Amino acid sequence: MKQKITVLGPGSWGTALAQVLAENGHEVNLWGDNPAQIDEINTYHTNRHYLPDLKIPESIKGQKDLKTAVKDADAILLVVPTKAIRSVAKQLATIIENNPYIIHASKGLEQGSHKRISEVINEEIPAEKRKGLIVLSGPSHAEEVAVHDITTITAASPDDEAAKYVQQTFMNHYLRIYTNNDVVGVETGAALKNIIAIGSGAIAGLGFGDNAKAAIMTRGLAEISRLGVAMGAEALTFSGLSGVGDLIVTCTSVHSRNWRAGNMLGKGQNLQDILDNMGMIVEGVSTTKAAMELAQKLEVEMPITETIYRVLYEDKDIDQAAKEIMMRDGKVENEFS
Repeated sequence: MKQKITVLGPGSWGTALAQVLAENGHEVNLWGDNPAQIDEINTYHTNRHYLPDLKIPESIKGQKDLKTAVKDADAILLVVPTKAIRSVAKQLATIIENNPYIIHASKGLEQGSHKRISEVINEEIPAEKRKGLIVLSGPSHAEEVAVHDITTITAASPDDEAAKYVQQTFMNHYLRIYTNNDVVGVETGAALKNIIAIGSGAIAGLGFGDNAKAAIMTRGLAEISRLGVAMGAEALTFSGLSGVGDLIVTCTSVHSRNWRAGNMLGKGQNLQDILDNMGMIVEGVSTTKAAMELAQKLEVEMPITETIYRVLYEDKDIDQAAKEIMMRDGKVENEFS
């Protein structure tokens, strides 16, 4: 059934998902707060800053006014940076009228509160104003989805019908959607893999090879699982698409802005210069701080995250940091604490 869906956030992932929805026959509004970007989408059907080679379907309508964008929407998809989630959700709560599904495809933890994105949305948009809240996440580069590369991701919600709605709405011949009811695990894996991706990029920048890449990904997954389970997630979730799947794609691809940032750090560049020149949000930097504070609160050991935190926030020499983490006391591999 044709749906009216509003996508909030015309970055690379928001634009790619808007294209998926339009190609699936849905009516799509794409809202953003940069008027020049919206004008480009409507006039030239391009979004050159984020996806320079993509010709956006002409049926997608760029919107500058949030209230106009979400009017009569069957579903609203948030793909804005984590730091903007609360303010956007707060605005939505005052203007939505027809109980749409609320979907988010952002990845991170809120600074200060350490809350997952769905927790923030739950606090700002009352349940009576929406049909359901669904997390859309998994191993997916926007650049590849935009050219119809085969991709599989997860729709997670405690409401099975809401998850199935997203599955049916988004799924097609190049994008396959699975459902999951472990929202905590899906969101935690999505957020924390960006930290490990920074480390993976840094290792490459330092000149290390595949052995080191395998080491940081494997032990990084152990850290993600430990913290996730302490937060209430199911351990099995981290063996799935939003766990090891998302970790692989983010730690091994030049499409990953977190990997690229880490790679430049490993090559000796200054963090602020990297962030200034990236042109996109590097979620892993802020997530590292939130995860470090959360791990301390929950008394969960996360040596890789701690090391990356010291490099990012305490100007720890990155080469020395790599040596020190390797010289930690010996451990039993399958210990979960």
